[in-house]
Amino acid sequence: MKKVPSLNLQETLIALAIVGILLLLALPNLMPLITKAKAVEAQTQLKAIYNAQTTHNYMYSKYSVDFNELDFVAPKTVKENGTANYRYEIVSADNATFKARAEAVTDFDGDGVLNVWEIDEQGSPKQIIKD
Repeated sequence: MKKVPSLNLQETLIALAIVGILLLLALPNLMPLITKAKAVEAQTQLKAIYNAQTTHNYMYSKYSVDFNELDFVAPKTVKENGTANYRYEIVSADNATFKARAEAVTDFDGDGVLNVWEIDEQGSPKQIIKD
């Protein structure tokens, strides 16, 4: 029988502890990237609302305040056992303008500020409150 080289328990635990320490050192630097990645969800959904509003405006010559009229179903948030990190609402709508908002339901970086994005009839999502 030939002995196979391997790591013992102590060596494995030391390696895991080193990886954990490195992760703790790197995590604060990664938080802005995590926030940016999650903000892509808000931008994508707001663009979908913009497209639905534009279609509705072409058909009825007005914008709508009702997601049902737009055939838009907002995804369930993480607080509702879904996957979305943002809650969506139409703030205002009339014949010529509309404004829709995406507000974060969780604080991504733990500073107490929730991320907010808005879109209007111009079609460009804007970050109103930066997390």
